[in-house]
Amino acid sequence: MDLWAYQRGVILDFSRPGKPTDNAFIEAFNGRFRQECLNAHWFMNLADAAEKLETWRRDYNEQRPHGAIGNKVPAALMKSVHEASPCC
Repeated sequence: MDLWAYQRGVILDFSRPGKPTDNAFIEAFNGRFRQECLNAHWFMNLADAAEKLETWRRDYNEQRPHGAIGNKVPAALMKSVHEASPCC
């Protein structure tokens, strides 16, 4: 991973062990993902897991409004940002 990051100019920055508040947004997402997807399903094989995870991801990003972004759906919010952008 270090080599990949170096070659692409990415600076790796890790949360400190035992300090979940270093990135509260990802910790909140991880808890939601665990509760709503991982704990809610049995995965019979890798293909089954990929299908169930993709279904959850699509619902999370394309159907479900998020309070943190004004009760908008992330996909719609991103579409409006790209439409307003003068670039590409």
